[in-house]
Amino acid sequence: MNKEAIKLAKERMQKSIESLKHEFNKVRSGRPKIGLFEDIQVNYYGNLTPLNQVANISIPDATLVIIQPWDKSQLESIEKAIQVANIGFNPSNDGKAIRINIPSLSEERRIENSKTVKRMGEEEKIDIRNIRRDSTEDIKELQKNGNIAEDQRDLDLEEIQKITDNYVEKTEKMVNDKIKEVMEV
Repeated sequence: MNKEAIKLAKERMQKSIESLKHEFNKVRSGRPKIGLFEDIQVNYYGNLTPLNQVANISIPDATLVIIQPWDKSQLESIEKAIQVANIGFNPSNDGKAIRINIPSLSEERRIENSKTVKRMGEEEKIDIRNIRRDSTEDIKELQKNGNIAEDQRDLDLEEIQKITDNYVEKTEKMVNDKIKEVMEV
C-alpha cells in the first residue's frame, strides 16, 4: 500500500473539511455565532488585525453581541470595521463596549442562507473528488513507473475511494446539520 499518497489525500480532504466548517461559521443562522465577527479586520494602530485579537466577543443571548476591546481607545476603529465589513449589522458604541442587536432572520433570508450552505457543500464535494482524482493519478503513475504492482494499485485506489466516500458523507452531514440550524426559528 502506498501509505504516503493515501495519507496525503486524507490530510488534504481533512483540511478541506476544516475550511468548510470555517466558512459555515460565517453563514448566519437563528443564533449569532462568534465566527461571524472573528475575521473582521480592524485598523489597530495602523495594522489590520482580526477582531478576535483586539477584543473579547461575547453572545449573551440570541439577539445581542457584545464586543469589549482590550484597549478602549480602539472602540471607534472596531465600530468602523464592523460597518465596513458589510455583514448587515449596525453597531452601537456606549463608550465601554460595542453592542450589536441581531434581528431575527426572515423566512426568505433563512431559505437564501440554506441555499448558500447547499452550494458550499456541493463545492466541497467537488474539491474532495478533485483530491481523489489527483491521488488516483499519482497512484496510477507509480504503477506505470513500476514502483508498485498492479494489484497493489487496485488496493490503493479502492482505499482512496473509501476515504473519498467517507469525506463526502461527512460533508453531507455537515450541510444537513447547518441547514437545520439555519432554518431553526
